[in-house]
Amino acid sequence: MATAEAGAEAGPRGEASGYVLRTATTDDLGGARAVMLDTVYRDLKSGYVPRWHADIIDPASAYLRPERCTLLVVEHGGEIVATGAVRDRGPQAPPNPRWVADRFPSGTTAQLCRIYVRPEHRRHGLARQLVRELGEFAARVGGYDALYLHTDPAVPGAEPFWRSLAREVCDERGLPGGGQGIVHFELPVPLLGRRAGTHPAG
Repeated sequence: MATAEAGAEAGPRGEASGYVLRTATTDDLGGARAVMLDTVYRDLKSGYVPRWHADIIDPASAYLRPERCTLLVVEHGGEIVATGAVRDRGPQAPPNPRWVADRFPSGTTAQLCRIYVRPEHRRHGLARQLVRELGEFAARVGGYDALYLHTDPAVPGAEPFWRSLAREVCDERGLPGGGQGIVHFELPVPLLGRRAGTHPAG
């Protein structure tokens, strides 16, 4: 799930801010895992659920090894403070509505996920820059027809953040019984942007 709990409406800040966004390496996995686990316990309130969060325990298999997946991290002062990922797996039905799963099939859908920012590093534009870089990765690697994500609107700041960037596909709160209570979004696959590499994050 992409919470974008960064609440990052503020514009990007420059290199002087000390934030560096880059592709994760195996050395970053412990820090990235800590950010993710802290978020699912603190903000999502679910705690670790194996069927939902196996990628958090083994991010190398989920994001580093597959050629069309990636994990980005933001480092500040030697610490990983934010994460964001692309996986090549669309939403599954169940638990998601069948028509949503059919619209975003695995293989041709780049799913944005684990876009998490530690609370003390929010409002620096980190989540917004992660989304931009993940979209550019999806465009660069090729073969993706859609950028998809879902978010939990109960997380403070998540829903307005995604509504500022993406188009709603399905708000499950309007389904009979309220569904899972999540909102599904789609973003356009961007035109190929600047060259990949280590660069300042806002």
